[in-house]
Amino acid sequence: MNNNSSLSHRKEEPENGVLYIVGTPIGNLNDISQRALNILKKVSLVACEDTRQTKKLMNKFNISNKLISFNKHNSPSKIPNIVKDLKKGKSIAIVSDAGLPGICDPGEYITKFVKSEGLDIVCIPGACAALTALVSSGLPSSSFVFEGFLPRKRIDKEKILLEISKNEKTTIIYESPKRLKKLLKELLEFCGGDREIIVARELTKKFEEHVGNNINEVIEYFDSENVIGEITIVLKGINKNRDLKVDKFSMKKDLNDLINAGLSLSAASKYLAKKNGVKKSEIYNLI
Repeated sequence: MNNNSSLSHRKEEPENGVLYIVGTPIGNLNDISQRALNILKKVSLVACEDTRQTKKLMNKFNISNKLISFNKHNSPSKIPNIVKDLKKGKSIAIVSDAGLPGICDPGEYITKFVKSEGLDIVCIPGACAALTALVSSGLPSSSFVFEGFLPRKRIDKEKILLEISKNEKTTIIYESPKRLKKLLKELLEFCGGDREIIVARELTKKFEEHVGNNINEVIEYFDSENVIGEITIVLKGINKNRDLKVDKFSMKKDLNDLINAGLSLSAASKYLAKKNGVKKSEIYNLI
């Protein structure tokens, strides 16, 4: 009898809340889904990259809810509290300034942490600049590599550029407008001017623009332009039966490395010619 009485008065533990990863528009606010709007209304709070940016979206659709800042600077200190709220039964929405959280923003880290705690995560799909640019580029889209923003450190950046230069898959890159011209020149150096490319700017916005067709043409176009807006680059992969021109940069680098290691030009050229299936004279011409 006493045991039953004790059970009947025991306070029930609240069920865990759900972390919603909510996709928001990348430009045109009308691209928000009805499901996303419903989630933003019903959750206990909305964690956003920039509260001012999210407030614009909320105001347009007459949504009033608690907003907290959650960005790359404060996410380490905010994640533990968000997890505590989830364990108390509160559901929380994570949004970026634009697109899907987790793509080049702190949403990636909170998702990993929440998963490790055994809590539920539900994604509310929405716009994504990478996929929007890809499917409208006309370049192969069944298989692709997403690099996001390339590293700022030169040695790390060159390593990825070298990988891109040899990749047979389409590559998608994000870049800031102020660094676009520099990146295009680096792509020219590593990939050659004939490589097919599309630079998508201001996707879904009033001044949306798609510039192609190859690296040389794009460099010429932007040379006299004052570049503004969000930039997404879509770069075609190499053909399987690629020629010497495609590998010219990497072979030149290998040649310099071998010579610096102590090999003579003749010995290094002979080795690389055999390795790459080309004439020794073509290796000489790289110097």
